[in-house]
Amino acid sequence: MKNKAMSAAVVAGAVATALAGMSASIPAHAQAKEKCYGVSLKGKNDCKAGPGTTCAGTSTVDYQGNAWTLVPKGDCVKFGVDGGDFSLPDGRKGSLSELDRDLPEA
Repeated sequence: MKNKAMSAAVVAGAVATALAGMSASIPAHAQAKEKCYGVSLKGKNDCKAGPGTTCAGTSTVDYQGNAWTLVPKGDCVKFGVDGGDFSLPDGRKGSLSELDRDLPEA
């Protein structure tokens, strides 16, 4: 009986180690961030800035609705909320999806 209990403990420990290793393979910064659209200043986006652009730093309009910036998870919905710490001009709000506002002229 003693050997079975010891074997079970070894197997349980190995499984726990493997599971911990799996979650550790996801970078901490990726776990704690989310894409927030419509909050970047011109040229300050992290990636995606609509047609004709490449990636980071290519937005051409302040608060461009189809450009995003990585922010701490949960903060995006705080941008532009009345009384919030993250103010945006003219009633703009951050969004977890692309916005059809403040797009560059075609």
